[in-house]
Amino acid sequence: MTAPQRRPDAPQGDGPAARVYAPDFLTELFRNPLDPGYADAAARRRDAPPSGWRGRSARSVSLVVLVALGFLFAVAYRQTMAEEPGRSKARADLVAQIKEREAETDEMAARADRLREEVGRQRDAALSGSQASRLRRLEAGTGLGRVRGDGVVVRLADAPPKDDGTVTGSAGGPPQVLYTDLQKVANDLWAAGAEAVAINGQRLTATSTIRSAGAAILVDFRPVTGPYEVSAIGPGSLRDRFDDSRAAFLMRELVNSVGLSFQVREVEDLTLPAAPEPRLRYAEPSVSPSPSVSGSGVEGSSGPEPSGSGSSPSPSGGGR
Repeated sequence: MTAPQRRPDAPQGDGPAARVYAPDFLTELFRNPLDPGYADAAARRRDAPPSGWRGRSARSVSLVVLVALGFLFAVAYRQTMAEEPGRSKARADLVAQIKEREAETDEMAARADRLREEVGRQRDAALSGSQASRLRRLEAGTGLGRVRGDGVVVRLADAPPKDDGTVTGSAGGPPQVLYTDLQKVANDLWAAGAEAVAINGQRLTATSTIRSAGAAILVDFRPVTGPYEVSAIGPGSLRDRFDDSRAAFLMRELVNSVGLSFQVREVEDLTLPAAPEPRLRYAEPSVSPSPSVSGSGVEGSSGPEPSGSGSSPSPSGGGR
């Protein structure tokens, strides 16, 4: 609070002087928040209204601005509607091409299966019984033949989304199954005695890969989507041995901590398809020309003499 001040018009006498207290700044600010200049300007406009031509010019400018904005909006809307059929047609063409390619791929896969079965019949007819059975056993072991038997199916799924009202970004969604989870499950199924393993119907072989490309999981460079089912055919103790594995322990921990779905069930008469024929690559000797010593040249040409005694030219014509 400020010190009291004496009013200049206060009487100078022996009695108590009238004191005036300066107003507090915050109190005055809340009491009169509007600057006095605004009130003066409003009073002047009220006392002396603008001339007619000023009012008409202001209204004309406002009308011109509104007309210009309306024209711009109309042009933008017309252009958007004019381009919409083209975008819709391009989108429809892309969808049609995708469906056509998918149909072609399915037809070629079915044709490949029929040809593979025909090759197997012709091969069995050409070979003796023992050789054909041995070849079928080898194909089943390597994943190149379809197999049937009892086994287990391990099902993994992403955690359900939580409706808690929180705003999450691209990395703040529900926990998802990673490609490393599928790797651990498949490896521990092999270790538990599985004779054949497939992920979402794609048979695994000795050269199969399980990796990620962005948010997608690829099995032998083919995308798989959740829920993921890892099917395995093996002995009767496969379920118990897998339940005691490291992968099953870790997945149960993830179920309790982040809410992933993990289930293991036994299945009778399970059928796993054959893997596609692998593209084998063989090592070949390099057919590169032998390096020639610089300066040897062709017959009859004079090569440069080595400079200095006891020095020999390098194959590249210069030292390091």
